[in-house]
Amino acid sequence: MHHPVDSFSPLSLPALPLAFNKLRLWVALSFVLLLSGCATFAPNPPEDQSNICEIFREQPSWYDYAQESQEKWGTPIATQMAFIQQESSFRSHIRPDRKYYLGFIPGPRPSSAKGYAQAQDPVWEEYEDQAGSLFARRTHMKHATDFIGWYNRRSQQQAGISLSNPEHLYYAYHEGAGGYQRGTYRGKPQVLSAGRQIAARANRYQAQLNACESEFQCRKFYQIWPFCRS
Repeated sequence: MHHPVDSFSPLSLPALPLAFNKLRLWVALSFVLLLSGCATFAPNPPEDQSNICEIFREQPSWYDYAQESQEKWGTPIATQMAFIQQESSFRSHIRPDRKYYLGFIPGPRPSSAKGYAQAQDPVWEEYEDQAGSLFARRTHMKHATDFIGWYNRRSQQQAGISLSNPEHLYYAYHEGAGGYQRGTYRGKPQVLSAGRQIAARANRYQAQLNACESEFQCRKFYQIWPFCRS
């Protein structure tokens, strides 16, 4: 509690340690709540993840983020969202499950993957250095879509993969450009299956988006038709 200067007296001195301890406790609790609140206030995963129109109707800002990434890096909106659905099912704070010893002792996680795009620490740090910022967060859709666009542009440049080929973009996303060029994905049935699923989903999302994209364009007061149309 703050005391006015003119109310100070030696009798208030014994109360200072208690007040200080209470302040420290309040700061610590506030920090914990801030960290947990990031997950608490994150958008819920869309109810219908099979339809990109319904996804963007629930979260119209996600369309804006994906469109910005498409304009900047070239990866189609439908491909970006297919990647995110595959990697996280649109859960913002998801991380790989820990291994538990004896059924209850928590061990390390199998990787540092985190967030919508399941980006791991080393490549996320590269992204921050080359294209993002120190304030970029894997748990925010804007940065996740930008990361996917950046990564796929790098795969295009390093491995010659077309940005219109979501299946092989995913193989490089999972294995890295070097692993992709060595063909390491060919010996991994789960990766091959995921790549085919992403390709099918991206094609379906694109067909759906063709029918509803006008809903999400020119919806802001400062956007002037026809300049805001893609």
